[in-house]
Amino acid sequence: MKVVILAGGLGTRIAEETSVIPKPMVEIGGQPILFHIMRIYAHYGFKEFILPLGYKGKVIKDYFINFNPVNSDIDVNLMNGNIDYHSKHSFDWSVRMVDTGLNTLTGGRVNRLAEILKHETFMLTYGDGVSDVNISELLKFHKAHGKLVTMTAVRPPARFGTMCFNGDKVIEFKEKPQTGEGWINGGFFVCEPGILDYLCDGDKTVLETTPLEKLAKDGELVAYKHEGFWKCMDTLRDKIQLCDMWDKGNAVWKKW
Repeated sequence: MKVVILAGGLGTRIAEETSVIPKPMVEIGGQPILFHIMRIYAHYGFKEFILPLGYKGKVIKDYFINFNPVNSDIDVNLMNGNIDYHSKHSFDWSVRMVDTGLNTLTGGRVNRLAEILKHETFMLTYGDGVSDVNISELLKFHKAHGKLVTMTAVRPPARFGTMCFNGDKVIEFKEKPQTGEGWINGGFFVCEPGILDYLCDGDKTVLETTPLEKLAKDGELVAYKHEGFWKCMDTLRDKIQLCDMWDKGNAVWKKW
């Protein structure tokens, strides 16, 4: 099953990083967040990836083209130029990178992949969010309800920290806990090809507005409620928090 990871946006809210590299290439623990997302899917056996590229897409192409040389020990024969790789890792993945335009919006990028996606169920997510969602259970849930789209719904981080009291004494303080009010779109979609019929405005299609709204109105959008960990790397502060979790061995999205 194909996994589409949206990797073409401008990432303006984390401009400290994205002035040089695209947002999915911002590193957590020495590897791009994009690679973390791919490893989440690969852990559950989904290893066929499609990356719709846009802003600084060449950086992503270069990363995967040079993946083996950079991540392996190598022998170079200086007489004939032959190179032997002694890989430290074994990834039986396929990664297809498709230029989908610099200014194309989220739904437009998926629409540009229509010829690739029109024949079978596929997965879709964003290139900046990690989670401990169980992808196998998500897919099972999707197949059971028979609708066009399953969206993983997550609890947003609370806007402010919370305190618990004993009289006036603070007995517990949590800085912006995960369990904010309500539910939001956490990505990690499972989609039937019929979603393509809802992407009607070409490159200007914003997946999160008219298409999802119309799918909901038509009864074709179902939420998989995930109460566990989810975090979007939207700002520099988010990146720092994710790096801190990784460095402390508390990267709960790391299933591999």
